[in-house]
Amino acid sequence: MKGASAETRGGAERIGLPPPALDRQMTVEAAIRSRRSIREFGPGSITIDEISQILWAAQGITDRAGYRAAPSAGALYPLEISLIAGDIRSLPAGIYRYSPPAHALDAGSAGDRRAAIAEAALSQRWIADAAAILILAAVEERTTVKYGRRGIRYVHIEIGHAAQNVYLQAAALGLGTTIVGAFKDNEVKDVANLRRDETPLCLLPIGRH
Repeated sequence: MKGASAETRGGAERIGLPPPALDRQMTVEAAIRSRRSIREFGPGSITIDEISQILWAAQGITDRAGYRAAPSAGALYPLEISLIAGDIRSLPAGIYRYSPPAHALDAGSAGDRRAAIAEAALSQRWIADAAAILILAAVEERTTVKYGRRGIRYVHIEIGHAAQNVYLQAAALGLGTTIVGAFKDNEVKDVANLRRDETPLCLLPIGRH
């Protein structure tokens, strides 16, 4: 698998991602200016390097202390990211789970599940045209155990931080995305094989436009 390395952990394949690029030429101001909510995707795959960069921007580790790209109340990190891969070069279609500490993907079910996610998102067919879909979910108890019910608000703030990072990183790569909140939670959980304690909070389709 070009640009990635694979190993087996506990019976599941773990795919190491290419390291993120930290010296791109686009300024943050230019990324903010060019950011748009994209719902029409053109043909063309995205690369393993591009999806690696986007995952790192969302939840990647940014220093030796283990802090991540998006701020988290109490550094409790309740977010979990699933990747629905459909048209990513050098990555088979399927469901993957992002591991921030390893900067790697843990492989789940094989097969293209983009259409199933689009159906769960109230039949928004355009979602299936994206090369990939990120599902940002949260284990709210990681935060509420410290902050009580107020922690739910902190989780929602954190989702916004991570999603905006995806927007800006996609813009810097010349890709398009938009946040989707209209979907049936249980159907998304079933399609993506989310755990019982995970609540899906948004979808981010990603592709060329």
